[in-house]
Amino acid sequence: MPLVNSQTAEGQADSSRYFVPFGQLRRQPTIVVDSTGLGAALTLAHWRGAATPAALRDDTSAGSCLRALHAPATPGLEARAVTANHFDIDGFIGVWAMLHPELAPAHETLLRLTAALGDFREIDWQHPLADHALRLACWLNAEEKARFYEPFGAPARRRREDEASADKFAWFLPRFAALVQNAEAGRAAWEPAYTRVRQAAAALEGVGPGALTQRQEYPEIGLVVLRTPRPVPYYALFGPTAGFDWVLSVYDGQRYELECKYTTWVDLASRATLPRLPLAPLAVRLNELEKSNYRWAADPLTDTGPLLRLAGRPLTKAERYADPDGRPIYASSLVPSVMEQEVVAFLQKGYAGVQPKKYWTWAEVRAVRNGQ
Repeated sequence: MPLVNSQTAEGQADSSRYFVPFGQLRRQPTIVVDSTGLGAALTLAHWRGAATPAALRDDTSAGSCLRALHAPATPGLEARAVTANHFDIDGFIGVWAMLHPELAPAHETLLRLTAALGDFREIDWQHPLADHALRLACWLNAEEKARFYEPFGAPARRRREDEASADKFAWFLPRFAALVQNAEAGRAAWEPAYTRVRQAAAALEGVGPGALTQRQEYPEIGLVVLRTPRPVPYYALFGPTAGFDWVLSVYDGQRYELECKYTTWVDLASRATLPRLPLAPLAVRLNELEKSNYRWAADPLTDTGPLLRLAGRPLTKAERYADPDGRPIYASSLVPSVMEQEVVAFLQKGYAGVQPKKYWTWAEVRAVRNGQ
């Protein structure tokens, strides 16, 4: 039986499609969003190697869904069931769009902005719809945590994400249209995080010799270095980093984090990228220089957003996905100029002779790693 199947009306779902939990994928022809699964009638996902039709490829899975709504003759689009194996902003917006084939295209720009903010934490704050997109993202995040559990939190509750996330879809799908159509809706939920991000973004926007935040770009290796006094929410920190795939955050007190963005885990359609590099060799090099009581540690190559940081207690995936200002970041003995030099040298060496391209396979990524 369908989990969500609303009546057709303005702001409600198209009754010809309905959401089903991922475990029901093979019970009927099903469109799979932001996921992959055997037996899908149509896959609409930006995951690396996903069977998304070439004409529908997009930076986000929601973008592929919106492209599909403009291409009604796409094979498989006649399937009525829609599913995803997890809940996040991009995937949710993709599912919601498939259930709202008239309303979604009317708000396509807003939905695309929100999906990119949710997945990549990137946004152009000067865009006229940036404020609305931030409110939507903050509302989804706040309600998800208050009513269910945080992203990547299902295992801690001894539940499978593909099963547990169905409850989230059931709650959010009939409520989201109200916020798409009215930016003020849901203010009680989105306002605290929205205000926090906006204040941090305003501080980060002030650049120049006298500004609190300094920015150094290395476009040839996809790196941007942000020097700012203290950790801030991801939406503020990564907001202005579109086009870069590595972010070195440099905070007062010789505190650092290097992150390889999610942009290199998926298949971006809009631009070529360099493949991500394993961070373990850089951790080894930094530990040779480090004189504090902490040791540098790095997440695996295939993590959605590998972090290199000084390690105290191990962080859970949920903690690593959460905002930088919500986790401890320890002081290093290395001065900022040395940290930046080491990161730049590591990336320059790793990318020597490597040309950016689209649609890297994991085998190709690993081959670059093995050639280091």
